[in-house]
Amino acid sequence: MLKLHDVIKTYDGKSQVTALAGINLTIGAGEMVAIMGPSGSGKSTLLNLMGGLDVPTSGQVMVAGEDLARESEKGRSLFRRSKVSYIFQAYHLMPTLKVSQNVALPLHLAGVPAGEINRKVAQVLKEVGLEARSGHLPDELSGGERQRVAIARALVTGAPLLLADEPTGNLDTARGEEILNLLRTIHRERGTTIVMVTHDHHAASACDRLIKLRDGKVEGDSVQAGGGK
Repeated sequence: MLKLHDVIKTYDGKSQVTALAGINLTIGAGEMVAIMGPSGSGKSTLLNLMGGLDVPTSGQVMVAGEDLARESEKGRSLFRRSKVSYIFQAYHLMPTLKVSQNVALPLHLAGVPAGEINRKVAQVLKEVGLEARSGHLPDELSGGERQRVAIARALVTGAPLLLADEPTGNLDTARGEEILNLLRTIHRERGTTIVMVTHDHHAASACDRLIKLRDGKVEGDSVQAGGGK
């Protein structure tokens, strides 16, 4: 699903900053992987490259058979519509749109017919347990419910790769556990490849594999016993 070869990412400013310093990494289809590391280790930069939100300074970023490092901005945008979905710590829901409308947004952008949109939205809202909340606005929901809406929006396109950036970071322990259980269910039942950046060791333990970054390099890469169970 993902293969990064000699990936370097630098940012120019008053001084050059190296965010990633030669990443070599392979993640297979259907894996559930956690990425951890201290602030400034390159976690978010790596996630952005995997999703085509940014391109490396040098190196190869292969995702679902396409080298995103060589794609134009338009090409990467089209790629993201069908191959990649995102979950963010801050949910990023449209406050003036109802739950069902927020979930439907990526399908409207892709030009999916209205009847198919309604069917798919109803299906994923049932999957995340929010059928009864479809007509509510985000401000009428709890934090855990908002994150479930964000997950439903990520699932509705059927993208094979799900990138999650601190998905439990804004939630209390109980609500965070609910989201982790939901992600594990999605991984098991859909076979979705999930890559999750987190500072939370408990959240990371939900995954089958743990990749540790430090100073823009892979410091550790291990299979976790009992991960994803």
